[in-house]
Amino acid sequence: MDQLKPSPANSSPLTPLGFLERAATVYGDYPSVVYNTTTYTWSQTHRRCLQLASSLVSNGIKRGHVVSVVAPNIPAIYELHFAVPMAGAILNTINTRLDARTISVLLRHSESKLVFVDCLLRSLVLEAISLFPPNAQPPALVLITDDEVSSESTTVDFPDTYESMVENGDPGFEWVRPESEWDPIVLNYTSGTTSSPKGAVHCHRGIFIVTVDSLVGWSVPQQPVYLWTLPMFHSNGWGFAWGMAAVGGTNICLRKFDAALIYGLIRRHGVTHMCGAPVVLNMLTKSPNNESFRLENPVQILTAGSPPPAPVLGRAESLGFIVSHGYGLTESAGIVVSCVWKPHWNRLPAAERARLKARQGVRTVGMSQVDVVDPESGVSVKPDGLSLGEIVLRGGCLMLGYLKDPEGTSKCMRDDGWFYTGDVAVMHPDGYLEIKDRSKDVIISGGENLSSVEVESVLYTNPAVNEAAVVARPDEFWGETPCAFVSLNSGLTQWPSEKEIMEFCRARLPHYMVPKTVVFEDELPKTSTGKIQKFVLREVAKGMGESRAS
Repeated sequence: MDQLKPSPANSSPLTPLGFLERAATVYGDYPSVVYNTTTYTWSQTHRRCLQLASSLVSNGIKRGHVVSVVAPNIPAIYELHFAVPMAGAILNTINTRLDARTISVLLRHSESKLVFVDCLLRSLVLEAISLFPPNAQPPALVLITDDEVSSESTTVDFPDTYESMVENGDPGFEWVRPESEWDPIVLNYTSGTTSSPKGAVHCHRGIFIVTVDSLVGWSVPQQPVYLWTLPMFHSNGWGFAWGMAAVGGTNICLRKFDAALIYGLIRRHGVTHMCGAPVVLNMLTKSPNNESFRLENPVQILTAGSPPPAPVLGRAESLGFIVSHGYGLTESAGIVVSCVWKPHWNRLPAAERARLKARQGVRTVGMSQVDVVDPESGVSVKPDGLSLGEIVLRGGCLMLGYLKDPEGTSKCMRDDGWFYTGDVAVMHPDGYLEIKDRSKDVIISGGENLSSVEVESVLYTNPAVNEAAVVARPDEFWGETPCAFVSLNSGLTQWPSEKEIMEFCRARLPHYMVPKTVVFEDELPKTSTGKIQKFVLREVAKGMGESRAS
């Protein structure tokens, strides 16, 4: 046995890029990408990616260079997930909702050599480039044109276009395979502040693992019809950019989120699968006349990003969505904890089913270990559903680390072999974990630790409430008390008062968890990925001064 060692035949580097090659063989004549009136087959997508990779190399892109893209969910950004690493480069998908200053910081931090720019975002990126210091070398720019939308014609700022690079490339190009499966493939920035960008670097091996893991965990069949409601710039669509090639799926692309449009695409193309943050679920189930949007056939929808309120889950399932719930981070490249559903739970009342499904769950099959521990001692918390701790992860799909930030990397990837997420959770007796808060969002009132998420879940059960976020407000007696920011549903004949919201919570929560302040807003501030900006609301609550009425 000791003589049997790894050899070139059995140790080829794992990479998700081979999924495209296989798809061209197995599913060659089937549709790969659909966008408005444009449809490509898997054979065409494979050829286009090889041609684009060839052009990238001809334009001086080398192994290890960073190539960025600023674009919505259109065919180009899908193809770039294969073409850029096929040229040996590292793909950096930039959030289209960021401002020019932030994009400028990220381009400089990543040392991006080339940026593909959607035609409707050209002004944004040109402004970002204009903010480069005089001595900094700006990246080359390539314009992604789109016949489906009106846009300005190409200018001198964009000497090349995406389609011309595809047309001029070599379809017989031998793509650049990774020398090691630990070679970087993507650079994804978290939604942190631009003063200290956190760029999570992932390798071919990790992306391969999380892609296969996600397909197995969600039980994705061959040739699904996948609607891209999750931005591909958000952790590469949780790995499904590559995953759809592995199973020969059809990628339905769309530029922007619109509930009516989404329901129309579901019917037109027979959509079977889609992903989205809980805010997407809320928008889909709060659309005007959503009764008319009831689905003719069930649609699988995977949600993650923040704990989904149980009432939102219930509304989604009443419309015909089959909701799966998971948990992951930019640093994990995709879903690594999943609320695996047990058949006997189907016999439970709807409210209890929704409560169980709101939990994050257990590790996926591709993760080595997941636990909830005391962040100081590293000891596992009691599995009683009450003891708070921090979620820690260990597995092959975790990032290599943060780009140019060894200190930040060492803070979360500690010597004890765990990645510390910063998410506060409990472990239930059945082994399923449930997030209670981000560590910075826990409210300490009179010595009691209370979960803002738990208060928000109750607020969402109020039929008048559209969105809710709870943060700490300084209190001269209790130290901190819960402050609820609430947006109300449109079309209400009578708006609830602050007192009525408090009474609603008091009937359903322990007294110390009831919001002592309620603030009504037309709309709650959100991050570029659709999460409610609690740090903004915390500053607002802090600016109110200490509460005295409590």
